[in-house]
Amino acid sequence: MDDFKGRTVIVTGGTGGIGGAVTHAFLSAGAAVTAIYGGNNDKARKFSETAPNAENLKTVRLDVADDAGVENFFKEFAQNHGTLDVLVNCAGVRKDAVAGMMKAEDWRRVIDVNLTGTFNMSKQAVLLMMRKRYGRIISITSPAGRFGFEGQGNYSASKAGQTAFSLSLAKEAASRNITVNCVSPGFVETDFIADLPEKMREAYRNSVPMKRFGAPEEIAPAVLFLASEQASYITGAVLEVSGGL
Repeated sequence: MDDFKGRTVIVTGGTGGIGGAVTHAFLSAGAAVTAIYGGNNDKARKFSETAPNAENLKTVRLDVADDAGVENFFKEFAQNHGTLDVLVNCAGVRKDAVAGMMKAEDWRRVIDVNLTGTFNMSKQAVLLMMRKRYGRIISITSPAGRFGFEGQGNYSASKAGQTAFSLSLAKEAASRNITVNCVSPGFVETDFIADLPEKMREAYRNSVPMKRFGAPEEIAPAVLFLASEQASYITGAVLEVSGGL
């Protein structure tokens, strides 16, 4: 599980929060990682400067919701690397509002990035992995896809769809020795939830049996396990890492 030397890995949302911890973990395990980010160039640059084994890291700016852009990215990736061993779909956005007040563009953008982005990346990854008849696809979902959260109808719908898509893809790709799984973190202390009002943060914290939020570094090992050789017979699974939420 700690040895990914010679493996190629793509992590979307790979320079911040959970995605950043996943990128660090793969780099520490010897993998060559391409970390995709959505738009913050300064953050990506600083991330590269502090990453372990940074010589094995490449950062790429890409909107995963842009199917043509994703296809072009994979063409270049295949030319440079030949094959892909692991894809981690971690790119995600939130644009919260109660349904009656939600802007149509905010609904679409969350669905486009979180769900369509997972489809775009996974589609191209499977086509590349099939050449080697080997691959691991792990999507970072959320308990919100099961429970729903007030003011997060778009986010909850995107995460439920992400899980359902992964279950379908797991059945389609299994005969090619490609596993498809999900890791479902609960509330994790990242910039992603930093804008929540303190009263809401406290309510969410109290809803967790462990009475605390998780750390990104507590999510990354679950991803590495599902990407490892030891997880070769696990596909179509959702591993929840939520403090018992």
